[in-house]
Amino acid sequence: MQEGDATSLVALKALGDAELVLLAREPGGNAFRVIMQRHNQRLYRIARAITHNDGEAEDVVQESYVHAFTNLATFRGDSSLVTWLSRIVANEAFGRSRSRRATVDLTTIETRPPSQGQAIASAHSSPQLDPERAMAQREIQLMLERAIDKLPEAFRIVLVARVIEQMSVVETAVLLGLRPETVKTRLHRARGFLKEALEKDVGSDLTGVFPFGGRHCERLTNTVLERLFPAA
Repeated sequence: MQEGDATSLVALKALGDAELVLLAREPGGNAFRVIMQRHNQRLYRIARAITHNDGEAEDVVQESYVHAFTNLATFRGDSSLVTWLSRIVANEAFGRSRSRRATVDLTTIETRPPSQGQAIASAHSSPQLDPERAMAQREIQLMLERAIDKLPEAFRIVLVARVIEQMSVVETAVLLGLRPETVKTRLHRARGFLKEALEKDVGSDLTGVFPFGGRHCERLTNTVLERLFPAA
């Protein structure tokens, strides 16, 4: 990256999403880069909550960015940019999930009592962490990730959106196509599962789980830019 490019990036980072969208419609990739670096973590966490797989979640986000950026003219600004991107990610992730497994009976899930087996992953099912992630995570975050991974999908997605990403009830309802009352109910149930599994072992700070930064963030950003603007 040239010195001028670095200066341009610093200036772009001070802009809001609406201004970045206007610039992204012009040739060049710096506006795209800033948009991705700003929203990578939220989109990854949403994809991860649905796909239940680190690698597939990253692939979902990458494909969603390519789709979004090649169809940027369809973004009318009726919602925020991150909401628009989140919907694209959720649709892509749900589509993949439906294609590989049968639909779960949510009514059965929502009415049955939580059990420790549902809330805590076994040692064999916990994902192996790469060195960067292992260094970034504390033991408490790993415990939370394993417990969240074992939540039924309907509750896991709502928990990630509402608690980890701190989206509002309305934002979560719009994202998932649910009634606000359903969002509240599923969040309550999700907390019940986690409370049983993690009682007195961990605190309530979930904001650091499933990090997506450093090399992961940079690699995904560069890959999308290479696909959008291939070298001549």
